[in-house]
Amino acid sequence: MELLVIECLGKPLRLEGSMAGWQQLYWDNQLVAQQNASSEQSTAHSHHFQLLNGELKFECKLDIDLTWQPFLIEHQLLINGQPTSAGSRNASDIEQQIPVVKPLVKTKFSLVGMGSLALKLFKSAKAIKVLFAGASLAAYSWLFSIEFALALIGCLVFHEYGHIRAMKYFKMPTKGIYLIPFLGGLALSDGKINTRWQDVVISIMGPTFGLLLSIVALIAYWITDLPFFAALASLNALLNLFNLLPVLPLDGGHILKSISFSVNSVTGIALCAVAAAVGVYFSFIYHLNLLAIMLLIGSVEVLFEWRTRHNSHLLPLDRYGQIFSTVWYLATAGLLIAIIMIVASQDDPILSMPMKVLGS
Repeated sequence: MELLVIECLGKPLRLEGSMAGWQQLYWDNQLVAQQNASSEQSTAHSHHFQLLNGELKFECKLDIDLTWQPFLIEHQLLINGQPTSAGSRNASDIEQQIPVVKPLVKTKFSLVGMGSLALKLFKSAKAIKVLFAGASLAAYSWLFSIEFALALIGCLVFHEYGHIRAMKYFKMPTKGIYLIPFLGGLALSDGKINTRWQDVVISIMGPTFGLLLSIVALIAYWITDLPFFAALASLNALLNLFNLLPVLPLDGGHILKSISFSVNSVTGIALCAVAAAVGVYFSFIYHLNLLAIMLLIGSVEVLFEWRTRHNSHLLPLDRYGQIFSTVWYLATAGLLIAIIMIVASQDDPILSMPMKVLGS
């Protein structure tokens, strides 16, 4: 993770590090000092190094005081014993930075990922959006009806618009929304996230916007007594609840991973495991078998990868961020399930279909 970039003798001095304890210092992309991971963690560190600028040799020292949660780094650069620069950076600064060296991210094969890559190849062709939207409308109309297809596409677009709004909140350049036949939609951005908070907000804003749409549709049903609005509320709730399932590459997978990978203690991960077990138990009790199975799969996946959390280039959530993200996730999922149950209580076989899917 890129922690700091300052000017030193007319060239950039860059500090990279991770929660594992290692730090590397680069001057004009040349490694000049490093600190290996150690079990003895301390907030204060000093990097001593020599620099050659022409025929002149300079004795340099970079003093830093680093706290990870909540993130704060204070630094002072001394050249030949004289202070030349000092300052501090917090999590907001990390969110807005554009890394000098782009981090290498290990990717897994997925249909969604392949679809995203294919779309990036056509990123300059705006007609691709129209083409894919038309193909989606035709595909869903062929499977169901034109009315159902329009409603489904409206739900997908509103969900993806939530992701777009979150990206714009973090001042990330966006490519727009693409509809992929039989796969759903994608909200694309040219920017890279630097913190787990960004990952959580961008991921959960899609289901949050979907929840708002379902609430509006449910209120419209109560006012008009038209089954169409009840079906829209329940179907849209099911789509967004599916996206909250805690498996990658779904939104819920990103959220669960960001929360659990920010937990920096065995006690914390044990509490996460207990919470997951409770979630699985209550899912089975209320006959939400699909949720129970996917929650179990997602929890096992995160548990196996938890030891690698310190090697991530993403700044972890602080304690407040972990709690807030968990509450936001559980509240969104709970309200979506409540909407599905309310609509299913109408004793209509069509309106109860989403509830049957959850119990399958």
